[in-house]
Amino acid sequence: MSALTGTRHLTRLAFRLDRLRLPVWVLAIALLPMATAAQYKQLYPTKADLDSVRAVLSTPALVAIGGPLFRVSLGGLTAWKIMSTELILIGLMSLLTVVRHTRTEEETGRLELISAGVVGRHAPLTAALVTAGLADLVAGALAALFLLATGLPATGSLALGLAVCVTGLAFAAIAAVAVQLTENARTAIAIAGAVLAGSYLLRAVGDTGPTWLSWLSPLGWAIHIRAYAGERWWVAGLAVALAALLAALAYTLAGRRDVGAALLAQRPGPAMAAAGLRSPFGLAWRLHRGLLAGWLFGMAVAGAALGGAASALTDQIAVNQELTDMLARLGGSKGVTDGYLGAVFGIVGLVVACYTVQATLRLRAEESAGRLEPLLATRTGRVRWALSHLVFAVVGSALLLAAAGAAGGLAYGAQISDVGGQVPRLLGAAMVQLPAAWVLAGLGVALFGLVPQATPLTWVALVACLVLLELGALLNLSRWIVDASPFAHVPKLPGAEFSATPVLWLTAVAVVLAAAGLVGFRRRDIG
Repeated sequence: MSALTGTRHLTRLAFRLDRLRLPVWVLAIALLPMATAAQYKQLYPTKADLDSVRAVLSTPALVAIGGPLFRVSLGGLTAWKIMSTELILIGLMSLLTVVRHTRTEEETGRLELISAGVVGRHAPLTAALVTAGLADLVAGALAALFLLATGLPATGSLALGLAVCVTGLAFAAIAAVAVQLTENARTAIAIAGAVLAGSYLLRAVGDTGPTWLSWLSPLGWAIHIRAYAGERWWVAGLAVALAALLAALAYTLAGRRDVGAALLAQRPGPAMAAAGLRSPFGLAWRLHRGLLAGWLFGMAVAGAALGGAASALTDQIAVNQELTDMLARLGGSKGVTDGYLGAVFGIVGLVVACYTVQATLRLRAEESAGRLEPLLATRTGRVRWALSHLVFAVVGSALLLAAAGAAGGLAYGAQISDVGGQVPRLLGAAMVQLPAAWVLAGLGVALFGLVPQATPLTWVALVACLVLLELGALLNLSRWIVDASPFAHVPKLPGAEFSATPVLWLTAVAVVLAAAGLVGFRRRDIG
């Protein structure tokens, strides 16, 4: 028996387990560029229309968000608009797929049972990488084909599809290394996710400042393939080389540990538990504190970077009327600066919602791992236990938004000599996103309590919110479709007037969903 024996069967099993999840990811990634290109064809039918957008899209603030606009053309504008979103989505899909079919299987004990059969030492890791790699390949190929169908040049379409594919491969390999380091799937996702977030920040800073920083980021490599702008095919080789090196490292590390163990072993706890662990809240704090601390640091850095970039914008930038109207819809203001701030804090709200969903779904993770049943055998009640985790989703989200808003206000206010005015202003723009994130937490609790097997659909809802935010205004979608996202109802501060009505309604919806989930959890069987 070789080290790869059983890889084919495990790959088939992985595709069967992900038969619904992966197609949703792949189609979303493949369709977004086509939808963007189709709408830009209508918005900018002539070269003069395209030339009119160069001034605003070349400002440091928008370069930080989407990257540099290498060429003013329909393809170049499409690549600028959608590339960052595509890369983040393919990175998330890849790292989640690898972690799910490696460390999650080990953590639940299923891999140990499978390994008792005719399965080679490296078959599970290989199956996970093959599954993620094939999904990356299909997503990149479909994205290129759909762009070709819109009439864009073949060379640029293939370059964009290649950039998406190789970025996915790189983050699949990053996740493969992360799962060797920790015994916990959640921590492995946090490590790989931190690399993804760090790559975005490096790319953003590098594209607006020291250019060499962008070349330290896999996301920067993908953007600098320059789809539709004199393609640099050799840059894709950097991502492929990184994926190969990290995959080889993952195999080496996997051969030096036992199944279920990790290279970074968890420290043994004290003989006597601390007094704080005698309550469900104390245990939940112990489980959530590391994740919350990492998110706090990341959101503070991101808020400062995004807020600082706003000083480069002025309300007198000459853009065509259609682009001005689009910024107004995104940011709630005719002013370009306020429109930018409103748009970026809408994105910040969605990013924080990732933490909200992650913290909420810890409920299902504890149950699936078998740790909930022994806990409920004590005097701990079901609702009390669920609330001990839910409080970190609710309060933790508020802390993250406050960190991003305060840091953004400090950075922007310091540059325009108005810290006292901008900190509360941008803090409000961030905090107003909170009820929308709470709605996703409520949805997660409702699914957990009523249909626990469908709990992962909370992530699907979050991706749908991202798609609607990214393309809703651009595609002029029907209002009832856009309104399906709770983030569509958030007041677009700081450019718009604050209205308490949508905030109260969103909060009420979140409370009703959470209450329904808690009632269902009290009545259903565990497991």
